[in-house]
Amino acid sequence: MSPTDVVRHTVRVWSDEGDGGSMSGVRVLVGTRKGAFVLTADGARKKWTVDGPHFGGWEMYHLKGSPVDPNRIFASQTSSWFGQLIQRSDDGGKTWSPVGKDFVYDGVPGTHQWYDGTPHPWEFARVWHLEPSLSDPDVVYAGVEDAAMFKSTDGGTSWSELSGLRGHGSGSQWQPGAGGMCLHTILLDPRDENRIFAAISAAGVFRSDDGGTTWGPKNKGLKSGEIPSAEAEVGHCVHRLAQHPDRPDTIYMQKHWDVMRSDDGGDSWTEVSGNLPSDFGFPIDVHAHEPETIYVVPILSDSMHYPPEGKLRVYRSRTGGNEWEPLTKGLPQSDCYLNVLRDAMAVDKLDDCGIYFGTSGGQVYCSPDGGDTWDAIVRDLPAVLSVEVQTLP
Repeated sequence: MSPTDVVRHTVRVWSDEGDGGSMSGVRVLVGTRKGAFVLTADGARKKWTVDGPHFGGWEMYHLKGSPVDPNRIFASQTSSWFGQLIQRSDDGGKTWSPVGKDFVYDGVPGTHQWYDGTPHPWEFARVWHLEPSLSDPDVVYAGVEDAAMFKSTDGGTSWSELSGLRGHGSGSQWQPGAGGMCLHTILLDPRDENRIFAAISAAGVFRSDDGGTTWGPKNKGLKSGEIPSAEAEVGHCVHRLAQHPDRPDTIYMQKHWDVMRSDDGGDSWTEVSGNLPSDFGFPIDVHAHEPETIYVVPILSDSMHYPPEGKLRVYRSRTGGNEWEPLTKGLPQSDCYLNVLRDAMAVDKLDDCGIYFGTSGGQVYCSPDGGDTWDAIVRDLPAVLSVEVQTLP
């Protein structure tokens, strides 16, 4: 790895032989505690540049690009003092414009008002997750804290709440997790975008089959120590969901404890933690071309957010769970006490699928070979909150 060379906002992080030829490239979108960074490489993924920080000093909870328009990116920019903004880029992250006029900052640091027709406006703290449509670059969904979902049909300029979720009869039983009562995961069914999944900490999984008008809990088979009944409708602390577009009925879950799997669109769940050293963690993701290959990053416990034995290991299952192997080549295997948050893992769609994750210590790692080997794209960023990838034409 060559020394870091800083030129204005562009950092040449490292390079190796080969320039990727005519292969397509990747754009890695990194949200951190103190700004956003855009990492780019050609298809070889050996020579990287880093552009940033954008919005330096702001918490960037999530950035995600449109799967329809490779130039469009949405970003959640938030501050405990200045509140919440949605930013949009239409040139791949080179320039940004604030959108989201309906998310009204009410003058009290860190809060926003949403006028939902009731006598008193409802306040929310931040946008945790942005999920662009699979088919329309102007449609994007937002998950917020306290838990609710919004939708924009004009590129983030204006928003409307999908109020059936917050109005679900179980809402009074929802409780905040350690990070707040956040709606942190939104999955869209590629066969029919009217089928939407949402995960809330700590409430569980909910599914809508009518575009977000009505919702039902999908938590059968989940078990939580605080909930003695396996039939409990809500109250489960789900950390993250993932699915493969070729098998949208198969959903994988990293829960507060347990790695889970559903093969019927969330109607029922079974545990697939198997031989993991710990079944506690935050991220989970699926290989772009292998629907039964999944990745997690175990940490020791809910009170000790660092890897077991101080060894940073990504675990891979090629069987959809239960049988797991540690992936360690290129990762620190001693005295490593970092964490990987729920939105900080992603995959690209190149022929040799790349796996990416960011850490609380500011490293962003890439494996260009499905997890077999790893290298740090960049080190010493602020703590990483989210990592997403756009595969470029």
